[in-house]
Amino acid sequence: MCFLRVSLGLTGNEPLTILPLTSEMEEAAVKAHYKVCDRLKLEKKQRRMCRRDPGVAETLMEAISMSALECQYQFRFERWNCTLEGRYRASLLKRGFKETAFLYAISSAGLTHAMAKACSAGRMERCTCDEAPDLENREAWQWGGCGDNLKYSNKFVKEFLGRKPNKDLRARVDFHNNLVGMKVIKAGVETTCKCHGVSGSCTVRTCWRQLSPFHEIGKQLKQKYETSLKVGSTTNEATGEGDISPPKKSIPGHSDQIPRTTDLVYIDDSPSFCLMSRYSPGTSGRKCYKDKNCDSICCGRGHNTQSRVVTRPCQCQVRWCCYVECKQCTQREEVYTCKD
Repeated sequence: MCFLRVSLGLTGNEPLTILPLTSEMEEAAVKAHYKVCDRLKLEKKQRRMCRRDPGVAETLMEAISMSALECQYQFRFERWNCTLEGRYRASLLKRGFKETAFLYAISSAGLTHAMAKACSAGRMERCTCDEAPDLENREAWQWGGCGDNLKYSNKFVKEFLGRKPNKDLRARVDFHNNLVGMKVIKAGVETTCKCHGVSGSCTVRTCWRQLSPFHEIGKQLKQKYETSLKVGSTTNEATGEGDISPPKKSIPGHSDQIPRTTDLVYIDDSPSFCLMSRYSPGTSGRKCYKDKNCDSICCGRGHNTQSRVVTRPCQCQVRWCCYVECKQCTQREEVYTCKD
């Protein structure tokens, strides 16, 4: 586990036989991952799930980082660029904007992806490679093909996020968007096969399942964000439970389409994100690209143009042996930023 590597200065390549754990070392490792779980400010049940396997804390941290970075990448050219520092994140999560819908979906997708990968990488105590009965996983392990364990990951994430709420519309919307993130992960699973035999013949074939790269997941969720649906609430007469449905009053510019289980949904119209508010720092001073998004993200205020001289490596060549030789080229470039 990473906690042992940090405290003992290990590289991670040592044979397991030379790493006997004393009771003191085990106790130190447990305390370390408990502290990580406590820092994450989880609910009681989530904290208990985090503590029961040392690999969970590391995986949660990885999922948080991966989801935030992907969010920032997908919205890098937009007014809201997924700024989540300080009060902005807390304020966004209190409202049911379409941006909030994306945050819930990318977060659940990130945790599902990271947990499945952690299982196949051997970082978890309670799971290992994918155990699908239709794939030759014992042979796949032998040949280096360990399937991502989506089955365990889905089960863990569903338990971690809690049961479907019955009455509160906002809670049902958040739960729905969490499931959308998980479904995009599941839809992106691919089967990878490898042939073994003399002279490349396929006398033996081993197959395993792999998840799509997370960047592809982020791209798909961004597309769902663009087509997200505003919803309201109705009561199912048969069960007495609340259902997500189109708004009762028709809204100009909004579709009355009944949301599917794969659609992102929201309940509040988003602010413009042009000016500083509790939800974002606004776009004043933001770098933009003249022919791409300056008109949009500067909200009609116009942009400043600054000329600067930059020096970059150029005309690089590989020399024997073994380095790269480059010239230094100077060029003038223009930088555009939104006016106040």
